[in-house]
Amino acid sequence: MRHFLSLYDFTKEEILEIIDLGKKIKEEAKVKNYIPYLQGQSLGMLFEKSSTRTRISFEVGIHQLGGQGLFLSSNDLQLGRGEPMKDSARVISRMVDMVMIRTYSQSVLDEFAAYSKVPIINGLTDKYHPVQLLADYLTMVENGKDKNPIVAYVGDGNNMTHSWMMLASKLGFELRVATPKGYEPLDEIIDDAKMLCEQSGGVVTYTNDPAIAVRGADVVTTDTWVSMGQEDEKEKRVGDFKGYIVDTELMSKAKEDAIFLHCLPAYRGYEVSEEVIEKYADIVFDEAENRLHAQKGLMVWLEKKR
Repeated sequence: MRHFLSLYDFTKEEILEIIDLGKKIKEEAKVKNYIPYLQGQSLGMLFEKSSTRTRISFEVGIHQLGGQGLFLSSNDLQLGRGEPMKDSARVISRMVDMVMIRTYSQSVLDEFAAYSKVPIINGLTDKYHPVQLLADYLTMVENGKDKNPIVAYVGDGNNMTHSWMMLASKLGFELRVATPKGYEPLDEIIDDAKMLCEQSGGVVTYTNDPAIAVRGADVVTTDTWVSMGQEDEKEKRVGDFKGYIVDTELMSKAKEDAIFLHCLPAYRGYEVSEEVIEKYADIVFDEAENRLHAQKGLMVWLEKKR
């Protein structure tokens, strides 16, 4: 049995297998050929953090695969009354076939997985957002940006940055991370990426200058400067991130045929300008849709490994 807690735990070949499976299932769905790969199975969807894309994509995804999704809010479970996570894991995993968890802390996810009898999927934590990277890379494949790409990430050194670092260092492509001083990725993730790059031939570099990161890039991506739970830091963060907006001027430094990605929600006028997100809207919203298809590929892949 395999869990999907971060991309660190997967080989290049396994990541590409999941992407290929998601692409295949997407092609089937486009002609309304919904094959019940997970007929009769149940996906428990445990949310400590609210969501739009994560809930819809997993709930619709398991339905299209022939199963059913159960929305489990921590406020409605015994978790909200203090039941230990390990006990919740022991109970829930005896009643469903797979569990997706969207929570604040990676440690919560790891503890649940340690006591679970079924595969656990990371729907987002403070440390990683790996399902989003499956969707992002599927979008790169569809746009012909998967052959030795240069990817520039501009913004906060957060869970999205960490996940991009894992993807680049596993698949062996070049990633340039541009963050303000004081907002760099975690040292432990930098060390992991360095070690993995030595094995894969990937390159991950770090700068405090967005222009350096974006120059000649095939893909430019960003994320919100103020993540859920950081609302009280908004004023300070907006000041600290001045100059990090992905606008037309910054995008002009990338390759002429470069694409822009955003995991959404996008806050226009902050991390991305109205002009840029609207120019690349078709790609950005294909990327959002690809959460559905990439995650279906992931769920089917995990079931095959049981």
